[in-house]
Amino acid sequence: MRAVVVALTTIALLTAPAYAQGRGKGGGKHPASDQTSEEQKKKNADADKAYKSAIERIPDKKSDDKSDDPWQKVR
Repeated sequence: MRAVVVALTTIALLTAPAYAQGRGKGGGKHPASDQTSEEQKKKNADADKAYKSAIERIPDKKSDDKSDDPWQKVR
C-alpha cells in the first residue's frame, strides 16, 4: 500500500511541470485571449501614433561646426 502511494505521488509530481507548460500561450486558446489581442493591437497602434507625433515635434539639430564634436574643448 505504501509503495503504491509513493509511486502515485512521484508520478503526480513529475507530470505537474509538463501540465503547467501545456497551459501556456500555445496550450489553449480562449475567447478572452482574442479579445485581449484586439485591445492590445489598438493600444499598440495608439502608442505608435503617439511615438511618431512625439518624434516629429523634436527640433532639428543646428548645423554648427562646433556641435559636431562634443569633446572639442577637452582636447
